[in-house]
Amino acid sequence: MNTYVSIALRDLACGAAAALITLILSAAFVQSTATPPGSHAVGSHATRVFVALQPRDAWFGQPEPAVLVD
Repeated sequence: MNTYVSIALRDLACGAAAALITLILSAAFVQSTATPPGSHAVGSHATRVFVALQPRDAWFGQPEPAVLVD
C-alpha cells in the first residue's frame, strides 16, 4: 500500500473517531441538561421550565445602563 494512502486512511479514521466521540459527548450533555436540577421529566411531554428571577440589585455593576454624553 502506498504511504500516502496509508496516511490518508489513518487521518480519516482518526477524524471519524474524533467526530463520533464529540457527537456522543454532545448528546450526553444535552440529555443531562434537558431538565432543571431537582425536577424529573415524566413522559415525553413534560417540558416544565423553571426560571429564577433575580432582583435588580443582585446584578454586578451599575443598576442602570451607562449613558454617554458628548
